Amino acid sequence: MIVRPLRSDEAKLFKDLRLRALADAPDAFAHTHAEIAAKPEAYWDEMTRSVTEPGRHVMFVAEDAAAPVGLVFGLVDREHADAAHLGGMWLDPSARSHGVGRALGDAVLAWARERRFRRIVLWVTEGNAPAIALYEGLGFAPAGRRNPSPVDPRLSIIEMERAL
Repeated sequence: MIVRPLRSDEAKLFKDLRLRALADAPDAFAHTHAEIAAKPEAYWDEMTRSVTEPGRHVMFVAEDAAAPVGLVFGLVDREHADAAHLGGMWLDPSARSHGVGRALGDAVLAWARERRFRRIVLWVTEGNAPAIALYEGLGFAPAGRRNPSPVDPRLSIIEMERAL
């Protein structure tokens, strides 16, 4: 298994992975599969640029025997210059409980340290015990904020953070 940054010529891979994630875990993300699947190809080109151009966000891809099995984003916080976000992590069911999530998380933490952020935050669906355990294993702790889920207001998302 390898973890690597998405390349600028991989808009199709970005789209495929993101749509797989939204279909597999509809309660885990801020957008629905239907909403994102309806986006034009120009959207995917721009999103790919936003995570591959230097100085912007980043997307890491996990591959097992050259097959993509996971993704995660490192996002620059628009409001707090000292903070980054870990977001959009998803693992194919076949890759869960095999260290892939930890490897993806470690990649984002390394990116954030390299960019000299002082802290990193994330949001996770309350009750998603495997994801919360993964994030706690990466050093994140609850930050004390809770919001309704953007896709299902019956669910709550909780903020977690860690210093870098």
